[in-house]
Amino acid sequence: MSDFDVGARLRVIRENAGLSQRELAQRAGVTNGLVSLIERNKTSPSITSLRKILEILGMTLAEFFDSDAPAEPGRFVFRHDELTEINPGRIYRSAGAEALRALSLRRAGKSGQTNLLLLYETYEPGADTGEEAYSHEGEEGGFVIAGELLLTVGDKTELLRAGDAYLFDSRLPHRFRNKADTRCVVVSAATPPTF
Repeated sequence: MSDFDVGARLRVIRENAGLSQRELAQRAGVTNGLVSLIERNKTSPSITSLRKILEILGMTLAEFFDSDAPAEPGRFVFRHDELTEINPGRIYRSAGAEALRALSLRRAGKSGQTNLLLLYETYEPGADTGEEAYSHEGEEGGFVIAGELLLTVGDKTELLRAGDAYLFDSRLPHRFRNKADTRCVVVSAATPPTF
C-alpha cells in the first residue's frame, strides 16, 4: 500500500465533487496551501486535517483509502497483499505517533457493513463443516490467522493460508475444511447473524 497516491486520489475526488482547492479548503477550515501541497504529494496532513477535508467531500478515511476498482463478479477470496489498508499511519510515514504506524487495519471487500456476527473459529486437523455444502441468507467473510483452510464456494475451491481472507454471498453453497496436520484459526463475520 506504500504506492498509494494520496494526492491524486484527493484531486480526483475533489474535482468529481466540483470543488476548487480554495472552496474545499474554506469549507474544511484548512488553508488552500495545505490542499495544494497534499494534492502534489508535497506534505502529509495530520489525521485531523484529512478528516476535516474528507468530511466536506462526504467520505470517511476508510472510503478514501479504498480502491475505486469495482468488485469482480463471483470473487470470494482476497489474498493478504490485496486487503485494503485503511490506517493512515501506514500510508503517511511521517504522520502520527509510532503507535499509530504500528497499527494495521486491513479489510477485505468494500466499506458499508451492516449487522454482523463476529466469530473466532478454531479448526482442528480433519475438521469439516460437512460433506454437503450449506447455504443461508446473508454474507460472510473471515481472515485465516493460523494454519490452512480449504474453502469451497459454489463450484470453486481455494486453499487459504495465514494472512488470506474470504468474503462471499452465503446463499451460495459453501464448505470449510482443514486438511492440514495443524490447527487452523479464523476470525470471521457474517450478516445477518445466523445464531
